Amino acid sequence: MTKTYTQSKNILPTVALVGRVNVGKSTLFNRLIEEQKAIISDIPGTTRTNNEGLITWRGELFRLIDTGGLTFTDDVPFEEEILEQSKAAMKQAHVILFVTDAQTGVLPQEYELAKHLRRIEKKPVILIANKADSKKHERNLTEQSWYKLGLGEPFALSAANGRNTGDLLDIITDLTKEMRAHIQPPAEVKDSFAVALIGKPNVGKSSLFNKLIGEEKVIVSNIEHTTREPHDTDVLYQAEASEETPPYKITFIDTAGIRRKARVGSRLERESIHKSIDSVTKSDIILFVVDGTTPISTQDMQLGGLLERHAKSVLVLLNKWDLAEEKEDSKRNEIIAMMRQYFPHLSFAPILLVSGKTGYSVHKIFPELIHAWQARHIKIPVKALEAFLKAATATHAPSRGKGTRHPKLMGIRQIGIAPPVFEVFVKYRTSVHRSYLNYLENRLREQFDFYGVPIIIKLTKMKR
Repeated sequence: MTKTYTQSKNILPTVALVGRVNVGKSTLFNRLIEEQKAIISDIPGTTRTNNEGLITWRGELFRLIDTGGLTFTDDVPFEEEILEQSKAAMKQAHVILFVTDAQTGVLPQEYELAKHLRRIEKKPVILIANKADSKKHERNLTEQSWYKLGLGEPFALSAANGRNTGDLLDIITDLTKEMRAHIQPPAEVKDSFAVALIGKPNVGKSSLFNKLIGEEKVIVSNIEHTTREPHDTDVLYQAEASEETPPYKITFIDTAGIRRKARVGSRLERESIHKSIDSVTKSDIILFVVDGTTPISTQDMQLGGLLERHAKSVLVLLNKWDLAEEKEDSKRNEIIAMMRQYFPHLSFAPILLVSGKTGYSVHKIFPELIHAWQARHIKIPVKALEAFLKAATATHAPSRGKGTRHPKLMGIRQIGIAPPVFEVFVKYRTSVHRSYLNYLENRLREQFDFYGVPIIIKLTKMKR
């Protein structure tokens, strides 16, 4: 099978932040991208997977990579994985910002990291002395230890209050001037949309994310709450056979696992969950990941309700299908029917059986996403809706809600897309039973292919 999706190539000048733990890399990252994207915490190892964002400065655009803090010990979980992520960021970068703490001074970890920097191909490295909140802290930077790193004079700044960050961006702009002169314009895309992977902890979201983007980009572990911050990557998907047709740009977002408030202990996890829910709000389509090896839990069902309330297009992914004992079609159909019972409020969402570990059926997710995206933007002409309502009421007359008068539907119109919203006009002093609205919703979905998207129907009473 020919692969029809690939990670979007980076065409922007790239800047990487590297350094030991707790020197303020994530604070600087947020300051430079002017967004609170990275979680800030005093806990060593808060950032694990590389975080990415965009810097806009004086009309120029840059890509910024925040890396996890290094200790070169086993004190922080995933030290080896974080080091590999840092090496990958340094390899991609055109400019490296080696971030240190002006108040603490140079520690042995800085000398160790400087060795790694000297092993990679020659590229500009700026030694950043962060937390230089005052002239007093700047005076400490004349000590010989800073120059022993072999990276030149330290650049003093304060990520917390923004001191000297503008001057730093001026330097980066100058260093990348030649590269920017040769940048090609981005490839044309047919459409672009965001897709978030949502689920409770340890359902395999990160494994699926890596398979979808075609790279082991985020850390995968059986330890709960390995992923702490949303991580996004653009993928280009060629939906049609002809290469002359522009691809779709899909931004996949890996998120931290969401669990019940009663089980959330730390502030760090609470903030991670908040960012995961925020990703739901900002995304167009949700991949709702469920562990296929464990019974459906109350938390799974609560998450399903959350997605319904946000009116997002949803695909339900039953993950870890490679571990299922029985894989016959009868068993597959039985499991899908069971899932429908657990998630009646997501009756519109297709269910796919996949494996993030082996990649089983992951390629099938892409055409499903395109189908759901297109369905989310369907706009039905007025005449087609009038004919629809006439046929629907002829087949099944409106059922009465509260009250004694039989309802009469006067008309219907579409008043919104993404998600589709319809306004149904009802005769004054009559009401329609909820079950009849469900009937109309199902008929709309069947006739106009509203695939994987919730339909909202609003009632308006009118005198006539």
